[in-house]
Amino acid sequence: MKKLVHVVGAIIENDKNEIFCALRSPVMSLPSLWEFPGGKIEAEETPEQALQREIIEEFDCTIEVGQKVEDTTYEYEKFIVRLETYKAKLLEGTPIATEHADTRWVTRENLHTLNFAAADIPAVEKIANEK
Repeated sequence: MKKLVHVVGAIIENDKNEIFCALRSPVMSLPSLWEFPGGKIEAEETPEQALQREIIEEFDCTIEVGQKVEDTTYEYEKFIVRLETYKAKLLEGTPIATEHADTRWVTRENLHTLNFAAADIPAVEKIANEK
């Protein structure tokens, strides 16, 4: 039986209508794939609390979590991921990658040019078509 991992991702948009994307490092699971930043939900945390904590830990900035965009379950070769993505607004700081290989601010129109992890793709498709 594969392990189920419940994670959250932030769709952080700046005032130029660009979305913040992070490239998973070679030492992470799903290496060298792009994702909406976030991470695992710990016991006793809401998805929103987990997202705020993960963004502080991994990018040294604070966010306000908004509406849910997508809730996707995807079965990878070695585990199953349930990914809940939320719109988010940067409140303080400039994101600095402490664990990821790279980060980029990308327009909606160019999101499809990045090689996203499979669980992120439904959210990518949904927001790429927003105006």
